Amino acid sequence: MKFGRRTIIMLIAALTAAIAAAVLVQVNSTSMADTKLLKMKSLSIVIRKSTRVLEVYDGTRLVRSFEMALGFAPDGDKEIEGDGRTPEGEFYVFTKNPKSRFHLSLGLSYPAPDDAARGFAGGLISREEHDEIIRSAKAKGMPPQKTKLGGEIYIHGGGTARDWTDGCVALDNGEMTELFAAIPVGTKVTILK
Repeated sequence: MKFGRRTIIMLIAALTAAIAAAVLVQVNSTSMADTKLLKMKSLSIVIRKSTRVLEVYDGTRLVRSFEMALGFAPDGDKEIEGDGRTPEGEFYVFTKNPKSRFHLSLGLSYPAPDDAARGFAGGLISREEHDEIIRSAKAKGMPPQKTKLGGEIYIHGGGTARDWTDGCVALDNGEMTELFAAIPVGTKVTILK
């Protein structure tokens, strides 16, 4: 059976429409259409540990809030590997992990330069580790993740019923899908007490 050029174009158009419809169903199923996060231009995240709320801003305008869970020892700033605390301070998203064991995840740039200064002064990390943390922050890259200060701090799925992570921030999976789709690498993240 031979198809003419016009028939092929119509088939391609129909296939494209079917794919677009399938994507729209996925978008609607994660409520992204309701929040319009994907259309925002200047996103940032503020995490308020005391109220267990993650807020998304477009510039200075609050556009979305999510309930969240923290590390299993939520009070205070993270100091060392294994303390179960969620760090406080200024960070950025250095990676997006679509294959997280906790649904999806956004990697945060902990340890940050102020953590490096504290860790070096306290004898927890070497001069080389300190300098690598500083270099990675300047390049907006991944800081060392296996130091005595801890590392591998993510915003990820897995649920918000209780504080259960090793220091990460956890959302419900559906909300994590929405956040993951909207937040680019490099997004500023502020974690407050």
